[in-house]
Amino acid sequence: MLGSTHGTLTTDLRARVVACGEQPKNGAVHGTAAAEGDLDVSGRPLYAPVPDLDRFFRPESLAVIGASDAEGRPNAGITRQLIAWAERVGARVHPVHPTRESVFGLACSASVAELPEQVDLAVLLVADPLPLIDELAEAKVKFAVAFASGFAETGEDGAAAQERLAAAVARSGMRLLGPNTNLNAFERFRDDLDGPAIALITQSGHQGRPLFALQELGIRLSHWAPTGNEADLETADFISYFAERPEVGAIACYLEGLKDGRSFLLAADRAARARVPVVAVKVGRTETGARTAASHTGKLTGADQVVDAAMRQYGVIRVDGLDELQDTSALLARARKPVADGVVVYSISGGTGAHFADLATAAGLTLPTLSDAKQAELHEWIPSYLNVANPVDNGGHPVGDWRGPKIIDAILADPAVGVLICPVTGPFPPMSDKLVRDLVDAAERTDKLVCVVWGSPVGTEAAYRETLLGSSRVATFRTFANCIGAVRAYLAHHRFTAAYRSPFDEAPRVPSPSFRKAQALMRPGQQLSEHAAKQLLRAYGIRVPREQLVTSAAAAVRAAGQVGYPVVMKASGTRLAHKTELGLVKVGLTSASQVRDAYRELTDIARYEEVDLDGVLVCQMVARGVEMVVGVTHDQLFGPTVTVGLGGVLVEVLGDAAVRVPPFGEEQARDMLAELRGRTLLDGVRGGPPLDVDALVEVVLRVQRMALELGGEIRELDINPLVVLERGQGAVALDALVVCT
Repeated sequence: MLGSTHGTLTTDLRARVVACGEQPKNGAVHGTAAAEGDLDVSGRPLYAPVPDLDRFFRPESLAVIGASDAEGRPNAGITRQLIAWAERVGARVHPVHPTRESVFGLACSASVAELPEQVDLAVLLVADPLPLIDELAEAKVKFAVAFASGFAETGEDGAAAQERLAAAVARSGMRLLGPNTNLNAFERFRDDLDGPAIALITQSGHQGRPLFALQELGIRLSHWAPTGNEADLETADFISYFAERPEVGAIACYLEGLKDGRSFLLAADRAARARVPVVAVKVGRTETGARTAASHTGKLTGADQVVDAAMRQYGVIRVDGLDELQDTSALLARARKPVADGVVVYSISGGTGAHFADLATAAGLTLPTLSDAKQAELHEWIPSYLNVANPVDNGGHPVGDWRGPKIIDAILADPAVGVLICPVTGPFPPMSDKLVRDLVDAAERTDKLVCVVWGSPVGTEAAYRETLLGSSRVATFRTFANCIGAVRAYLAHHRFTAAYRSPFDEAPRVPSPSFRKAQALMRPGQQLSEHAAKQLLRAYGIRVPREQLVTSAAAAVRAAGQVGYPVVMKASGTRLAHKTELGLVKVGLTSASQVRDAYRELTDIARYEEVDLDGVLVCQMVARGVEMVVGVTHDQLFGPTVTVGLGGVLVEVLGDAAVRVPPFGEEQARDMLAELRGRTLLDGVRGGPPLDVDALVEVVLRVQRMALELGGEIRELDINPLVVLERGQGAVALDALVVCT
């Protein structure tokens, strides 16, 4: 069986949809009057409310509770920063302290109840924010920020304290950022930059610093949400909000865990619909990383393979390093929609061009060979002995004179070219200065993407600091790898969003006719026998072999005659998982005597192994095909997940599997197969015929329906092997294991 992660899906989002009464901007109605159609067949929400965070990021009034101007005290520095921030955003500031008449010259209220007006945002500079929640609710405060630490990140006692805080906030109707957060939301953002902006979400404030510093390179940032422990407001809330902000060109995230899998997917879905790219570093690829993340934020990290698949399903671009997060987010925020997928590498060195082209091709970028006519045109300015098919090697000298702009314009004029990349491994003034100036000028004239890799380790050159960084049209990188990764993400994002159809729109809302039949087969807390498991599959239209369950040798012989020789005989019982290892499977029986002998041998082995049987299965022997596995397991964050991979007795050894989180459609099911290393087996090998991929996809989709309808009743399901036959002949589930919750 495939390994599984068990746990209970959190119901935070479902409760919020029912309780908070927020209205999403797409027209769907949520809240206490939510229609039944807003929930899928498993009872989980299909739409997420978008919190109105305008007054959080741009409040008209701000209360600082625990404000201080005592030199040397931490609260004094925070208060000073908040006052400066409030002045920049035009907010009135009201310090609150029980023993002070004023703070930094501002009149001070003794308590929340004595505030002179209703405030939009309250910043809590206190060790324990819980006692203040009811007071803030009474004063009708819209938002609060809790900096205090010592909650879920510290262990069980802290987690319990955080649960009490979250419950109080939920009752209050107020929204809370934190606890265990910081001042990043109240930084000084540059207001002299234009163009689409990056909105930043981080669960560790320090990890957002490199993104914030992009402003010094002329790249605009609009918001920073340091979500901390996410007792209330979470990453998903900010993704949904930012996706609808007109100034946001990309959302960059540093994530150590996800609070609720479904809420994250709904937010990612909203961004995909709006075609706003989401780029994320997600910690937890390794056991060490996952353990460290949990100790830091107190949140679940989830099985990384499931997280990775879920992100791909909704177009979230996952990167590993903060440098990749910077470069990819910056490119996606500012680059125009591509007009073609073709990439041309243009360099002054044949070695540089070959190296870059090799890496780019290996990463999956398309480097089209330029037409003969285009190559002839380029050779008007480039010596004939140099290669200009792609990569284009100009030899160096043409960049220093009038030929340089003509070469660049000719490349960009090719309709197959959507991206021009010029790697400059080191400065060579004055020619490199003119080269980047020509590239910047060309970028201003074209609607195609122009990228430069400035490989100098110094980075102080005027060509880099002034010419390249002074351009909002040229995407500048410092490494080959980051350039290639960012361009790949850019092209993939636009392909994805152009074809995107939300799976939530087509998710089933009412049970299928199969559901009632299936419920009658469930045995809570037990494993079903193979015979019962196959009945469950049959109820959902998944083909199984002809078979009969018998309890005597004579009945086995009669069944074999009815099923048709040759037959397979297998022991059937509720505690049998790996029958082959115990010798409880007999294959290729062709006579009555073989069937009798097999029956006696199977029952003798079962008695010896002390395995209770409900009988012996006499099964049709199915023609040979490729053995696959299709299954359902539970993830702590996302709930039921569907897995498909190469199956058979070596399934764990092969480890060739792909996973998706329901709901998903046929295209995602086919994408799962494309991810398998053994995918070509389905196309036929060594002269063999192609297999019935359509039938395999249909099984995956039917298993998904089971996962949605029976997700709360099935802890684990494995169809292994599922034999995929020749094209047009279908797929047959030869064995199945079902464990009920």
